[in-house]
Amino acid sequence: MAAQTRIYRQRIRSVQATKKITRAMELIAASRVVKARKRVEESTPYALALTRACSAVATNSNTDHPLTTERVDPKRAAVLICTSDRGLAGAYSVNAIKKAAELIERLNNEGKEVVAYLVGRKAVSYYRFRRRDFAKEWTGFTDGPDFEVAKEIGDELTAQFIAGSEEGGVDEVHIVYTRFVSMVTQEPQVVRLLPLEVVEGEIDTDGDGKPDSGPLPLYEFEPSADEVLDALLPKYVTARIYNALLQSAASELAARQRAMKSATDNAEDLIKTYTRLANQARQAEITQEISEIVGGASALADAS
Repeated sequence: MAAQTRIYRQRIRSVQATKKITRAMELIAASRVVKARKRVEESTPYALALTRACSAVATNSNTDHPLTTERVDPKRAAVLICTSDRGLAGAYSVNAIKKAAELIERLNNEGKEVVAYLVGRKAVSYYRFRRRDFAKEWTGFTDGPDFEVAKEIGDELTAQFIAGSEEGGVDEVHIVYTRFVSMVTQEPQVVRLLPLEVVEGEIDTDGDGKPDSGPLPLYEFEPSADEVLDALLPKYVTARIYNALLQSAASELAARQRAMKSATDNAEDLIKTYTRLANQARQAEITQEISEIVGGASALADAS
């Protein structure tokens, strides 16, 4: 009985140590997610306004710009998959990878070869473990991305799109990221970045999969629509990627905070269970000791 009590006490100490770690990680995520949400709120209006501006120029001009023109018989598509560098964030990375797998399957069914570009060590580990090919990786910043990384990714994907499949590039560019809705809800999203997709003068700027209502704004182009698109479209690609990275960072921190809170609550429940079992074992031990003392006293009384 004494040995069993010691085992429960050791388990309690172990769970208490784990609880301190998960509680600390929960507090860190909670403090960082506030800044991450603010960065999302600051960057989203600019990205959406830039998207609408590019869409309006592409819709109201007769210009066939390389970044807005649909390719005839597209053969290759780039997919940028945004995950986290670290774990302990629940199903955050898994959901993004599943969404990317659905997109890749759909593109393959359309007869397109998919070229994967990976953000985050979780996606890299997933692809390397399964020995799947990918073109390039970016890691080490997922919970706090900066604009320079987004520009590097945007320049790489834009260059591949301009080159086209005939020259070893791609004919489409898609991005899979996790959109931050609230602290409770984060939704994996798929957005086609290139070519810029406009349907009947409407465009999906918020990433919810539905075209926004209302007409696009009218602009006068100076000096020409070509030059305006040349200036705007690279900024559009970078801004959308940057916003997607920020959305993913906020989603990752929110998911980690929720996962660590759940782990802390589970640790508290486990400590209560082990404490009850330890008390029961101790009570059984005391009862046994009393029984032995009473039995010994009775034996001495009978002997006398």
